[in-house]
Amino acid sequence: MQGVAERAPRIKFCGITSVADAELAVSLGAWAIGLILWPGSKRACDPAEGVRISNALRRKVEIVGVFVNQTLDEIAALADMLQLSIVQLHGDEGPAYAKEVARRTGCKVIKAQSVRLASDVVAVQAFRTDFHLLDTHREGLRGGTGETFDWSMLSGRTSNVPLILSGGLTPENVATAIAAVHPFAVDVASGTESAPGVKDPEKMKAFAAAVRGTAPEPDPGPTPTTTPTPTPAGRRAPVRPAA
Repeated sequence: MQGVAERAPRIKFCGITSVADAELAVSLGAWAIGLILWPGSKRACDPAEGVRISNALRRKVEIVGVFVNQTLDEIAALADMLQLSIVQLHGDEGPAYAKEVARRTGCKVIKAQSVRLASDVVAVQAFRTDFHLLDTHREGLRGGTGETFDWSMLSGRTSNVPLILSGGLTPENVATAIAAVHPFAVDVASGTESAPGVKDPEKMKAFAAAVRGTAPEPDPGPTPTTTPTPTPAGRRAPVRPAA
């Protein structure tokens, strides 16, 4: 579990499938947007639309391509085509594979781990990737469960790799999650949708506002002490006549 942050966590809006939703995410201060490039997902982004998103926004936000058990050649080709800045591995990929993805693509790497037991939290620490993402385990699904997991299981986490918290986050519960976990970033997909792959603008705005609301109050610093007003230069202080 991370230490207490000096700022609100960053936001990753995942399951983005259109330029319009991507632009809204950026306008709300997103650190990253996730484009699911695994065809098996109901939130899969058409690579051609992904190119349009990347061309419009890659200088303003991290473009994350999400993959599940895909070949190195496929990941490398899509990373180049979409000019990704981060690759997210959301399958059963091993540490050596993750390292090779970083080498082949030049991208930073997020390793995602589905959490069912406390041992899952420990297992992902074998990955020396740029980020770890922890998500809820649900049989047959790779993310997008809409369900949270027991955040207390993160108490055994000792890694210094920045943590991205995912799994069932919504505008209503994200502040509680941040208070419990203190992650580097929070990741949301289904919690800001009107349908799979279609974002709800009001939910996105509410989520971003809830995250911003967790920023610690700035330290006002020491209270200034009152000091006597100095005598203007070139003048003597008046001498009072003796009584």
